[in-house]
Amino acid sequence: MAETAIDYGAVFKALPGMVALLTPELVYADVNEEFVRVSGRSREQLIGKYLFDVFPDNPNDTAATGMRNLEASLYRVLATGERDTMALQRYDVEDPERPGEWQKRYWSPVNAPLLGSDGKVVLILHRVEEVTELIRARGGPAGSRGSRGSRGRVLEAELYTRARELQELNERLRRAHSREREVALALQEAMLPAPRQVGHHRAAVRYRPAVGALNVCGDWYDLVDLVGGDRIGVAVGDVVGHGLEAAGVMGQLRSALSAASRVAAGPAQALDVLGRYAHVIDGAESATAVTTFIDCDRHVITYSSAGHPPPLLVHADGRTEFLDQATDTPLDARPDPIPRPQAETTFLPGATLVLYTDGLIERRREDIDTGLDRLADALRSHRDQDPETLADTVLSELLPPGGATDDTALIIVRL
Repeated sequence: MAETAIDYGAVFKALPGMVALLTPELVYADVNEEFVRVSGRSREQLIGKYLFDVFPDNPNDTAATGMRNLEASLYRVLATGERDTMALQRYDVEDPERPGEWQKRYWSPVNAPLLGSDGKVVLILHRVEEVTELIRARGGPAGSRGSRGSRGRVLEAELYTRARELQELNERLRRAHSREREVALALQEAMLPAPRQVGHHRAAVRYRPAVGALNVCGDWYDLVDLVGGDRIGVAVGDVVGHGLEAAGVMGQLRSALSAASRVAAGPAQALDVLGRYAHVIDGAESATAVTTFIDCDRHVITYSSAGHPPPLLVHADGRTEFLDQATDTPLDARPDPIPRPQAETTFLPGATLVLYTDGLIERRREDIDTGLDRLADALRSHRDQDPETLADTVLSELLPPGGATDDTALIIVRL
């Protein structure tokens, strides 16, 4: 049997439920036939129009929240790239044939992202099921008497009340999370070292918290002066978790590695010590870190990684080298008697060493090698910039315009 090409445009128009496609600016890009029929608006009144210009809140109802709730849901989809199912909403609609008259309507909306090849939200699929008739049917015909109509009205009131309670609870949870996020970010900022010169070497550090997500405050970085000549230690790490707990664990691990690096014979030994410490820290499960010891007298970088993305060395001639020859399991996953691997590489003056966390390179449904190649290309292209400018350029080119959904830490050191 020969395959028949499917006309997805025709499928979209014939979908039995109300479906609209919205741009990231919340403008109607397309609607199906059911959306036109149920909404009472023509395609010309919808396509190209801002959603809330077409469907504003009922100005006669000071308690109306439908527009605000829908807007919050749509922006969550844009920020997280995740589907958002809303509670039952009362969202009155103006009668298209009698301007100024508003009809009481009940809706059950679901908003889902359509992602582009770069992982960004390019459209929002806005699906709505109208349940107004169901609510009315539960209450019985107008003017009805008896227990059936009474039970229906009670059920309608209870259903709507429970939906409003769920919606209010979600709002309280979001506000509580927002407060915790602010405290955690302040705590993290206080515990991370301030951007500074490391010896006579120019260095730039950046931290960007995740946008619209819970997984914040687990990334960290550190720069330390080492004893014995012109030597510095540079490290980054990532704690699985979010909020105050992740910030607290991050602070403990960063401080422990900073202390261990000053007395360890090399980066592998420093990570061994940190791994033993991570075993007794609640919340340090699956934490990762990579540390480098840079000997500027000998022009040698010694490094070791505990499950973390590899540092990138950009040589003065533009050649890029991922430091991936000493990669091991996360901090708490290695038996004590077995030492971690360690490797070294050489460099010439003018080279640039870059350490980062996975928020800089990882994208949904994209192979991690694509993100690594993107980082290498950006650093190679702009390697002549000073570290501060280069750090801003890299973040601008690699992070999505609205921000990443995971924390990002970045350290750039000019050698």
